[in-house]
Amino acid sequence: MEITKKPAKPKGTLGILMPGMGAVATTFIAGVEAVRRGYAKPFGSLTQMGTIRLGKRTENRVPRIKDFIPLAELDDIVFGGWDIFEDSAFEAARKAGVLDPALLERVRPFLETVRPMKAVFDQTYVKRLSGTWVKKAKTWFDYAEQLKEDIIAFKEREHCDRLVMVWCASTEIFLKPTDVHRDLPSFEKALKARNAEIAPSMVYAYAALSLGIPFANGAPNLTVDIPALIELAREKQVPVAGKDFKTGQTLMKTILAPGLKARMLGLNGWYSTNILGNRDGEVLDDPESFKTKEESKLSVLEYILQPKLYPDLYQKFSHVVRINYYPPRGDNKEGWDNIDIFGWLGYPMQIKIDFLCRDSILAAPIVLDLALFMDLSQRLGMRGIQEWLSFYFKSPMHAPGLYPEHDLFIQLMKLKNTLRFIQGEELITHLGQEYYD
Repeated sequence: MEITKKPAKPKGTLGILMPGMGAVATTFIAGVEAVRRGYAKPFGSLTQMGTIRLGKRTENRVPRIKDFIPLAELDDIVFGGWDIFEDSAFEAARKAGVLDPALLERVRPFLETVRPMKAVFDQTYVKRLSGTWVKKAKTWFDYAEQLKEDIIAFKEREHCDRLVMVWCASTEIFLKPTDVHRDLPSFEKALKARNAEIAPSMVYAYAALSLGIPFANGAPNLTVDIPALIELAREKQVPVAGKDFKTGQTLMKTILAPGLKARMLGLNGWYSTNILGNRDGEVLDDPESFKTKEESKLSVLEYILQPKLYPDLYQKFSHVVRINYYPPRGDNKEGWDNIDIFGWLGYPMQIKIDFLCRDSILAAPIVLDLALFMDLSQRLGMRGIQEWLSFYFKSPMHAPGLYPEHDLFIQLMKLKNTLRFIQGEELITHLGQEYYD
């Protein structure tokens, strides 16, 4: 890992730009404002609530991460973004129905000042939505230029010293990498031709990276994880991360599956189904968008359990994922899992999970942590893929030739060791033999 600058406390204002000002983004914005005003605490945020052990256990050095690493302060953050509807952050949050109306009223004056810019949108890529607050242009390149103008104007208007972009918009249809994505010249040629293999999320990523702005992808779309945009990120010295926020059911899989493998318990099958009624559920009701999400969800168990290394335990397990749009549930997603396992001598057992979660409540602190850590990466000169942030994603980006690390506990170790490395502290191996020598 190359760090070209010394970690220092950031100065000035950090602007967090979000394509998609729906349930996730507005829950995040309202939450940060509530925390700033002392109305609530930032539960779920590693940067705000987490600690990090330094040195030996006998030293008892366990500072808060936010006191150990020079991160932007919440009071120094401003918000902006784009959406296909003109609603202010307050109206969008009210319609999303995630947060308690009484809390929303307390932060209403602030939320009403956060209004989206017109979005880059094409219904070809998100079939179940139809937007009214959208830009018009002939080519993807023209759209990118409009986004750059938006970004520059926002930075000047809000007096920002630094910017990051976190994709919080809907899941696009499933796309595979092609020759269009293989390098930057091919990609820019396709932008100017409005090639169908380029989706709006790629246009946002291209605009951000072109201006030297870090980009994190919170959806399973093929976006910044293509050779052309990784090339652009390295050329512009910009960090990128993704993809797909790790929230409900997949979070549970990355917690449970490592435990099964640690105890050498076998798996015959893992059946997962979800019901949710928010905008995300409506979008995923389209088979092409569901395919994108399904690919993200299915890969987790294969990589954690490593069937090729443990054929007797995991070679032929069945993994089924279903998502059902059920409007009455709103943002309160329910994930059911039936897990058929076996143990000593092949005797069968079962695990049942019914996770009644709130998708945006789980995603909002991820947006905060990613924004702060991506800003840190940029200030330290860390460019390209930030694999140390895999902790936050269902489908972590990784270098070609490597398999992605999905085990939540290995991901957390990697993240914390990166923070120790940044500050020149000893990396923790947990060997612990020195206590007994």
